[in-house]
This record gives sequence, C-alpha cells and structure tokens, in this order.
Amino acid sequence: MSGHNKWASIKHKKAIADSKRGKLFTKIIKEITVAAKTGGGDTSTNPRLRTAILAAKAGNMPADNIERAIKKGTGELEGVSYEEVVYEGYGPGGVAILVQCLTDNKNRTAAEIRSIFTKANGSMAGAGSVAWIFEKKGLISVSGKAAGEDQLLELVLGAGAEDMSLEGESYQVTTGVPDYENVRSAIEKAGIPMESSQLTMIPKNQTAVSADGARGVLSLVETLEDNDDVQNVYMNADIPEEVMKEIGG
Repeated sequence: MSGHNKWASIKHKKAIADSKRGKLFTKIIKEITVAAKTGGGDTSTNPRLRTAILAAKAGNMPADNIERAIKKGTGELEGVSYEEVVYEGYGPGGVAILVQCLTDNKNRTAAEIRSIFTKANGSMAGAGSVAWIFEKKGLISVSGKAAGEDQLLELVLGAGAEDMSLEGESYQVTTGVPDYENVRSAIEKAGIPMESSQLTMIPKNQTAVSADGARGVLSLVETLEDNDDVQNVYMNADIPEEVMKEIGG
C-alpha cells in the first residue's frame, strides 16, 4: 500500500502545481456543484463538499468561484446537471484502472474513454471487473520536517488513523473514510501543516510492471485525466523506483 500512497501523494501535489490550472479548476467546480446538489450547501453537514472546498483552496481557487459552484449545486443559480459515472478497464500489463467521471452526456463520455483505452493498448471492462480491487481511504501527507515521527504517530492514531509510513521525506497517513475528517482536523488543530489531504482509492493489491510498462500506464492515466469529463483516475500498478523518481521530479 505504501508505494501507492507515494504515487498518490506525488500525483496530488503535481496536480495542484499543474500549468493546466484552468482545467483543474473546472474539475473541482464540477465536484463542488455535484457535492452541493447531493448533500446541500452547508459544509458542516456535507463532508463531500468540505473536501471539495479544501481542494479548491489548496489550488488557490477564488472564493467567488467556489460560492457560485455551490449555488449552482443548490439551485440558487442556473447550471449544468452532471451525472456521476464510473468506468473500469485494464491498461498495459494488465494494470487495473478505475475512472470516475462527471458528465452531462454519458454516451459521449463512454465513447471518448473507450477510445483512450484502445489507443493506449488497454481495454474497457464490465462493471465490477476491477472496482473490487480498490478501497476508498483518506490520505494525508505531512512533511517529515513539520513534525516528529513519534508525535505525529501518537496524534493520528489517537484520532483514528489506520496507518502511517515514511515515504521519501513525507509521512503518509492513511485513514478509513469515517475517520478522515477527525484525523485531518486533529493535525490541523495541532498546528502541523499538511502537504496534501484527500479522499482517494487505494488498491488492495498491485500489479508489477516493467519501467517501460509503467511509463505506458502513466501515459494512459495522464490522457484520461486530461479529458474534461474525468474527475479521478486510479490504478494498481507497482511503479518501479526509477520511474517513481522521474514523476517525483
């Protein structure tokens, strides 16, 4: 699991610093809108909305944009109606891939996702084919310089965290979904800055791939993420260390 945590953390930080910030903002605005539509505009009773707003703030999204997205979700402002869809498939080397989308046209999105898989020598799979491999977890990254290991470990375990590991120069804290908010809040209240904080899908097992295979899978993931309807992409590739260093910059 820890290897995937490292990739997820790198991926999150690279996304925030991505030069395609306009595209990132569009995806976050969609998530805020859907979160507000399904759970209401009150962050105190809507954890999904709280998480989306945290992502927006981490990306330095203007407060006005956040407020408009919430109002579109609650119906106070007119907006597009999005539907949540999940696609499953396999990438090069048999790597399992899960694609979460928000779309206003399922037929268009399905055709585009299928085309991306095909061009990357991958294939779409039926519902449930790979979803069982992934578990939804909270993942929080804290710089090793921000807190002592014993101090942080005691803090997060006391708040309900499942695990903590040192990946490179950062501590990766894993939580169950019900305890994610408690753990994140405990770290925040202790005055310890977080490098990233997110709900993600972590694979129960990983598929070993060569360095070239890993690059092929990562290229497929990047192409999927560049699609306007795609919100998140998860995979279970066991990425070789040499490739991990490349993507870590």
